[in-house]
Amino acid sequence: MHNRLNRAFLGLGSNIGDRKYTLGRAVHLIHQVTEIEVLQSSSLYETDPVGYTEQDVFLNIAIEIETSLPPEELLTHMQRIETLLGRTRMIRWGPRTLDIDILLYGHEYIHHGDLQVPHPRMTERAFVLVPLAEIAPEAPIAYKTGEEVRYTSVEDALEKLEDTEGVRQCGKLGWKHVVEERKG
Repeated sequence: MHNRLNRAFLGLGSNIGDRKYTLGRAVHLIHQVTEIEVLQSSSLYETDPVGYTEQDVFLNIAIEIETSLPPEELLTHMQRIETLLGRTRMIRWGPRTLDIDILLYGHEYIHHGDLQVPHPRMTERAFVLVPLAEIAPEAPIAYKTGEEVRYTSVEDALEKLEDTEGVRQCGKLGWKHVVEERKG
């Protein structure tokens, strides 16, 4: 068991079905994992699709969690929750009921197998950086130059993006009831 608590950030997105319900249910299921506590959530953002653009707009959020799970086990739990909520992987960057990405895990730089943290394209994507900057502007994003790991902040990465027009704030998720349910 990995006893040290780590702060991590997850990006969640949905563009099929009742998107807001799906995101709320996902946060609830994440919080139900014994080794995870949801600390905060960004606002909801409606975002234009990237990559494969012939699909409906997404709802996206970023959440901050505290977890004792190692990154690999956290990924396994997130994939299980995606599957529980109907995720199928048909088209790369295509429509999905739910997508959960591990954006940041502490200050770590992890690139092996299916696990890449920080998420490899997060600094190119407004739909990731805008919600994340709302809740953690100073959070460090690790990147490699040669063999050296360096860091930039979420806020600095967002400032370098040229286009954030496809990301529009559209309300709150109302996730705090999730915390009360587990305490009760």
